Amino acid sequence: MRVLPTNTEAVVFDCDGLLVNTEVCWTVAETAIFAEHGHPFGHEQKALVIGRTVEAAAESMAQYLGCPGGGAELAAELLERVRKELSRGAAALPGAAELVRACRAAVPVAVASNSPRELLDVALWSAGLADCFPHSFAADEVRSPKPAPELYLTACETLGAAPTCSVAFEDSATGIAAARAAGLYVAVVPSLPGGDLDHDWLGTSLADPELQDWARELGRGSACRLSP
Repeated sequence: MRVLPTNTEAVVFDCDGLLVNTEVCWTVAETAIFAEHGHPFGHEQKALVIGRTVEAAAESMAQYLGCPGGGAELAAELLERVRKELSRGAAALPGAAELVRACRAAVPVAVASNSPRELLDVALWSAGLADCFPHSFAADEVRSPKPAPELYLTACETLGAAPTCSVAFEDSATGIAAARAAGLYVAVVPSLPGGDLDHDWLGTSLADPELQDWARELGRGSACRLSP
């Protein structure tokens, strides 16, 4: 495991399952859809959809459930169900607010999410994090969302930071692939246990004291040194 770099120009966070406990909302919606088709929904099924856009998740669900051509219909149902669950509120995950604020005090920060703008705004607002991010980027605002690198490249360009001198925080394989393809240093806090995820730094929570110590050190270096 590499040490988190303090010579960092920007920090970009995923949202769902990393900053905000929205995966519970997604899981309730996904479980209901699987149940309608006579299938259970557990760890294996969650791994098929976590971190994906609504459309990509629905396509995976359609294939798994034996509903060829049913992706669009499942996407509409999934979006409506998640919207309903999110309306009840979603809390920030442990350490998220503290880490974001500590990072923002030192370097530019942003959110790059595979959720559509509508759900991203609700999640950040519900968790009390909306005011922490002058910049956020949603899946329906780019041509190629995660696992493509466009969301991360757009975020870094807007923040005026080189991707190779920036840190991405992610929780899923889909998001990790996007950050890796964009060239960012990849810090991972998995939302699903037991997975073997690509990473430069791996932790169990954003409340990890190492992260708070790292955030206080941000911006003190004189050059970017993210290469191993």
